[in-house]
Amino acid sequence: MRQMLRTLLQPLPLAGLLTILTVAYSFRFVDAAVRPASFALLGGFLLLFVLMQLLPDAWRRTQHVVLLAMPPVVLGLSGLSYKVGATQVLLVIWVACAFTVWPPRAAVTAALLVNAAFYVLLRQAGFDAPLSVVLINMGFQSLAAICVHYARSAEQSRDALARVNADLLATRALLADSARDAERLRVARELHDVAGHKLTAMRLNLRALAADPALGRREEVAVAERLSGELLADIRQVVQSLRDDRGLDLATALRALAAPFPRPSLHLTIAPGVRVTDPAVAETVLRLAQEALTNAARHAGAEQVWLRIENGDSGLRIDIHDDGQCGAVIREGNGIAGMRERLSALDGSLQVGRTPRGGLHLSARLPA
Repeated sequence: MRQMLRTLLQPLPLAGLLTILTVAYSFRFVDAAVRPASFALLGGFLLLFVLMQLLPDAWRRTQHVVLLAMPPVVLGLSGLSYKVGATQVLLVIWVACAFTVWPPRAAVTAALLVNAAFYVLLRQAGFDAPLSVVLINMGFQSLAAICVHYARSAEQSRDALARVNADLLATRALLADSARDAERLRVARELHDVAGHKLTAMRLNLRALAADPALGRREEVAVAERLSGELLADIRQVVQSLRDDRGLDLATALRALAAPFPRPSLHLTIAPGVRVTDPAVAETVLRLAQEALTNAARHAGAEQVWLRIENGDSGLRIDIHDDGQCGAVIREGNGIAGMRERLSALDGSLQVGRTPRGGLHLSARLPA
């Protein structure tokens, strides 16, 4: 319920709702005989408008049906009382809705057909200068269409910029982690090759001194030989700890990837013992998560995405599902095809399905 209110209170839907309420107020000038029917038709248009705002993008067919149902309601209202001017206002709202769903060419064609029908109704009703009214109305419709078009373009540009920014943040996190691993390995090699070698040589010399009858009885030589041995053991332990490969920090990179997205929210679970040391595997996991977030936001209208990474019988297992609504028949586009190509390059596999609630479910396998 809260999400529905949040959607309806967005600038464009809110403007449409306020305009429809204004039209309802103007019905006090309608003849009393047709006022109930006028309010009934306006209520039907209001329901269709609200439904249009709440439908997820994945329900394209339902959106088309709703858009096609709105003009007959408006034209029916025009037949009851064309003098109030409600039809002109509601057609502007309908054109704005059409340009949010249909391609510009289809929306323009539909608007021309509806305005032609409106012209015929005005002419049959004996309205003076119906062409002028229709042309003026089409001017307002054009303004609404342009505003919606640029608003949608700005929204798409913002989302694209957010995805690029997320990609850069995640890649930076992986690069920083790889740089730390490389530096740790370099320090380990330096300690082993330089300090370890010289300490070994010093200990051998101390042992030679201890074997000398003139110095063997001195406690200082024995203490120095013992301390050199302990120091050499400590350095070996430090080198071993530096060489221990803890793997790349996938959690930080994945959270950086999801942070710029306004929706959906990412719920990440990485099972204990999961360790990814190959940058190519880490990059593939990032791209899988990125594509899943994009699909969930763009096509399924999801608000939540769950991602779990764990060790399976044959390697790494990545499970991703969302709370959106995808079609009964999942059409694999370029995004899922790209996932399969990335996984195939690493001898991995991908299974695509639906959750019991209708969301998208991705299950990927990568060899250990």
